[in-house]
Amino acid sequence: MKLHSLASAALCVSLLAGTAALAQDQAPPGNFRAAIQAVRQACDSDTKQYCADKQGREVFACLRQNSDKLSQGCKDAMAKLPRRRPAAPPPDQQ
Repeated sequence: MKLHSLASAALCVSLLAGTAALAQDQAPPGNFRAAIQAVRQACDSDTKQYCADKQGREVFACLRQNSDKLSQGCKDAMAKLPRRRPAAPPPDQQ
């Protein structure tokens, strides 16, 4: 009986750890918002110059597309942004 309880407890711990890891993959890291704010501040003039017609995520895509033209402070802030993981390919439809 003790062995069964121990195995059940180990399974619960494994499931909780897996769920926590999954949640971390889905939720932005704690510094993500701070990194975004740092980019907004450091890249303010670059955004106005190169990406004035963009909003939201389009601004960051625009800044990345114009990375060779950005100020050094903006480049440094952009380099500190966490990279998104590529999406998993869809399963084969067979």
